Amino acid sequence: MGNNTGTSVEELQACESHQWYRKFMTECPSGLLTYYEFKQFFGLRNLTDTSNAYVRTMFTTFDMNDDGYIDFMEYVAALSLVLKGGVQQKLRWYFKLYDVDGSGCIDREELLQIIKSIRAINALPCEMSAEDFANMVFDKIDINGDGELSYEEFMEGVQKDEMLLKTLTESLDLSHIVQKIQGELRANV
Repeated sequence: MGNNTGTSVEELQACESHQWYRKFMTECPSGLLTYYEFKQFFGLRNLTDTSNAYVRTMFTTFDMNDDGYIDFMEYVAALSLVLKGGVQQKLRWYFKLYDVDGSGCIDREELLQIIKSIRAINALPCEMSAEDFANMVFDKIDINGDGELSYEEFMEGVQKDEMLLKTLTESLDLSHIVQKIQGELRANV
């Protein structure tokens, strides 16, 4: 039984949590992140109206108590979802994000709007147009053909289609934003 000079996972996570907390409190000393601060926090500037609407929807999904702010616990929950969430958790969040009007269903226009916004923010090249992608999604998983995706259709359809699951997961991968923040954290240590 020698001395254990390694750092435990718990110690690393506690250190990382402390850094996240410092970053959060530095950026918003009030402890509440407004929509404007949210955009600044993630370096989102000069967005189109469509992209701005997407970011607003994202902010709203992270504002779990609907008070117009993201507090530290909501921030941690969002980071946890992005960094460690399972497929089911992420798909539930994606559905809520895509259901822009909160109707409980995703229509083609909502899906198209979000896809265009994500592509504008991520600025990644795509093989398929946003319109073709939205049409493909509906062709594959709108089981009853009513032009809307229910929660059940979305969850079941995406999980059954490996390509669709991969595409949605990659398009909503926020790890590049998290990596940017982590880089800033390391630079400030």
